[in-house]
Amino acid sequence: MEDEEAEAVLKAVGRQIKVWREAAGLKQAELGKRIRYSEEMVSSVERGRRSPKPDFLDGADEVLGAGGKLSAMKEDVEKAQYPKNVRDLAKLEDEAIEMGAYSNHHIHGLLQTTEYAQALYAMRRPAYAEEEIDRLVAARMARKTVFDRTPRPLITFVQEEVTLRRPIGGKMVLRKQLEHLLEIGQLRHIEIQVMPTDRDEEHAGMAGPFRLLKLQNGKTLGHLEVQLHSRLVSDPREVQILEMRYGMIRSQALSPRESQAFIKQVLGEET
Repeated sequence: MEDEEAEAVLKAVGRQIKVWREAAGLKQAELGKRIRYSEEMVSSVERGRRSPKPDFLDGADEVLGAGGKLSAMKEDVEKAQYPKNVRDLAKLEDEAIEMGAYSNHHIHGLLQTTEYAQALYAMRRPAYAEEEIDRLVAARMARKTVFDRTPRPLITFVQEEVTLRRPIGGKMVLRKQLEHLLEIGQLRHIEIQVMPTDRDEEHAGMAGPFRLLKLQNGKTLGHLEVQLHSRLVSDPREVQILEMRYGMIRSQALSPRESQAFIKQVLGEET
């Protein structure tokens, strides 16, 4: 396990399965046979060493007569499998009343389609295993619930023009990604802006991508991702610099309406 929080969740789920199994008077091998899993798998799940799949929990719930209590743990188990930095970021997004992000190399994670995210993770080196790619993509897609929660947070994005043209995953994947941007951009609490490449004389984003999150308690945090490192910025002086830069970046970029037209233009070129 990569962190204590996730390990604690899986151990708690494992203990519950063991309690229900023993109450039903079944051995691990007997439970495994009924739900079509090996005795070793049942043992590993009960010890919190392996993560039970949804069908494992559903099967155990039915066989042990748990009345939905084991099946209800599927969401907790799923979240426990996500990387810790993703879970921590998702918690902050849930607390935010306003978020802003500047991206200069690829489409921002919250705006990505499943196919785009899969292609992006498949490009990583050293290469990820397919199972790891699926886990990371699922974690990224799960964060999109921030678009639907109430009250709605104000979320703004500034994308460099090159991110709209780089064919990550191929032309069809890029086309669907651009269509998704146009769809998301129609939401009243979402604003997407494009920074044209010809903004060469005045550009406040040359130091790289970053995010800002304004929380319900009035505090503002920055978030930076560079190569192998992901870091929160909490120092008020550093956050103030990021806020200043983001304000300038937004003023230098195309307006949301102009950006929608620009994305449509790029989409037409990809046809």
